[in-house]
Amino acid sequence: QRDYLQKVHDAATMLLGVLNDILDFSKIEAGKLTLESVPCRLEEVVGGALMLLRERAQAKDLELVCDYEQPELLGEAGSFRADPLRLGQVLLNLLSNAVKFTESGWVRLCVQPMERAGDRQRLRFEVSDSGIGVDEAAQQRLFGAFEQADVSTTRRFGGTGLGLALSQQLALAMHGTLTVDSVEGQGSTFTLELPCLP
Repeated sequence: QRDYLQKVHDAATMLLGVLNDILDFSKIEAGKLTLESVPCRLEEVVGGALMLLRERAQAKDLELVCDYEQPELLGEAGSFRADPLRLGQVLLNLLSNAVKFTESGWVRLCVQPMERAGDRQRLRFEVSDSGIGVDEAAQQRLFGAFEQADVSTTRRFGGTGLGLALSQQLALAMHGTLTVDSVEGQGSTFTLELPCLP
């Protein structure tokens, strides 16, 4: 009974995620998405995304790690103004994909500060994995709505193909960029760069 209930819970959670993605994507297309700019801690936003995926990573025996290029980002230097909900949503999407498409090995999130632009501190988030990777032709389609690398990916792993499209739109709405670097069979690295107010 516990196993059945867990399956029902997982299916409901997946459906809720799909509905939320569709609603958010619709808001963006309608120009109705509003972003917050509130004080938040980098450590809390990143930690929240990692916590939600730790169990799934452990179930696949994957090493899920987070590296801060500058440890002081864990302290007061990691306080900034942003939209923690949307930043967390993008990181969760990227990490979730990495866990989904990695059968063995590791998933790594690297957080590092970049050069300042005026009063804004730029941050780079790199989500890397040792998963299946994506060939160069398929990379051109990854950020399109309802796109997957190929149809067999949908059949094997599931998903709607909305997560990356939504993540890129959210990155753009936050005045950032989201890019991919991948080699088929050798894993992927998704790089999110964002300006954050101190």
